[in-house]
Amino acid sequence: MERIKEYFGNDHYARLAGIELLAVSEGRASARMALGPQHLNSLKTVHGGAIFTLADFAFAAAANSHGTVAVALNANITFMKASRAGELLAEAREVSRNHRIGTYVVEVKDAAGDLVAQFQGLAYRKKEALAI
Repeated sequence: MERIKEYFGNDHYARLAGIELLAVSEGRASARMALGPQHLNSLKTVHGGAIFTLADFAFAAAANSHGTVAVALNANITFMKASRAGELLAEAREVSRNHRIGTYVVEVKDAAGDLVAQFQGLAYRKKEALAI
């Protein structure tokens, strides 16, 4: 799993967003984003796109944790609560998987443990191995 963690360390967009992959295991991943002014919208709350990016990154790590390339077919998010500062934590878990399709749920929580958003992702599994 350490090699998969290193692989996702090369995600330039996640790095730009300040996202850190904390852990990855088969079908699971967790990631953190320390919030700064660059994550806020004009209402001074965390931009929905920043929250989606964090959730999508955790989803990608969990979906690819089996060592084969998995790409998103569909993703959606429901926002539960506004967040303003601190950090956000995304926890992704695999709900179902077969040889071609995987379904994942990602919960994004704030530092107090309150649910900020719930993300659902559907991944298509390719035959090729990750280049790790």
